[in-house]
Amino acid sequence: MSTALLVEEVSEGSSFQDDDLQPVRTGVTVLVPAYNEAESVADTIKSLQNQTIPPAEIIVIDDCSTDNTSEVARALGVTVIRPTKNTGSKAGAQNYALQYVKTEYTMAIDADTTIAPDSIEHFMKVMNDGTTAAACGFVVPRHVKSVWERGRYIEYLLAFAFYKPLQDYFQKPLIASGCFSIYRTEVLLAHGGWQTRTMAEDMDLTWSMYQAGRAVKFVPEAVCYPIEPHNFHFMSKQLKRWSHGFMQNVQLHWKGLLPIGFLRSVIGVALWESTIASIIYLGIVPITALVTRNPLILIVYVLDAPALMVPVLMQASRRNEFWKAVVSIPSFFVLRIVNCLFVLEAIWSEFITGQRLAVYEKGH
Repeated sequence: MSTALLVEEVSEGSSFQDDDLQPVRTGVTVLVPAYNEAESVADTIKSLQNQTIPPAEIIVIDDCSTDNTSEVARALGVTVIRPTKNTGSKAGAQNYALQYVKTEYTMAIDADTTIAPDSIEHFMKVMNDGTTAAACGFVVPRHVKSVWERGRYIEYLLAFAFYKPLQDYFQKPLIASGCFSIYRTEVLLAHGGWQTRTMAEDMDLTWSMYQAGRAVKFVPEAVCYPIEPHNFHFMSKQLKRWSHGFMQNVQLHWKGLLPIGFLRSVIGVALWESTIASIIYLGIVPITALVTRNPLILIVYVLDAPALMVPVLMQASRRNEFWKAVVSIPSFFVLRIVNCLFVLEAIWSEFITGQRLAVYEKGH
């Protein structure tokens, strides 16, 4: 791993030019976009430095933080770059850093995320096949204490133990998560880096790759541990950004995705669930319970619990976290209902009123 130290002042209008960016050596460069992450970035860097296959270089993009993010990162001997003006989004920060990438692979990781010691090693086993454009790993919340963290813990176990392997079987993971994914650098350049046209740059890039005929894979052995929103204030920001980002990408890519059979089906089911399920959960079920004065109707909220929780509890058992998962299940249904509110708001804003969400706010 490089121990070089560099603090760059990038001019306000500067951006990478793909003609100038040609990877010249093997290995992985890790990009860590950071804004006021002094409390968490050290753990992220240390987890990267302690890999069984260390990265060739770690670049922290201090996006004009008002705390001592740069100093913390610099003390650990990694490369630090700092634009003269905040880029406005994670995608913008990562794009600024692309001009410094000279390796065959580029990995992006959030500044509040740590990874298992062999994660890069597992990524490389897949990326070295010569055909994979990008790969994503298994995501598990680092802290599971509040109702929101517990809800997200169950949500991730369900997503990464059931849905993601199914999508990977058909070679179409819905998204290479922005908190922890690896890319072939030349492919990143071919797609112009991470686009800032939606609130979900990771989904935008993944779907663009599929339309270009590229392969994205899920690597469950590569595990990351992000810090998830611990209260409603921060969770609401994240849910709003994710909901709007999904709807924006559907608007942007739907024509190009129609010929991609499995992905078309996955997105169709997601849209169906996000609209019909939200209406049922937030309207039909409570109104019916009130009109009929039958509270037993509310059991609909957990009617699918047995089917959903089987893969969750199986995965939790493998991780020796069975009872942790059991006590967290009620929080999942709380989060599920709250998420429905944000989905309906996103549909109303993006499709009906045309009031697109354009300001990127961190979810924690």
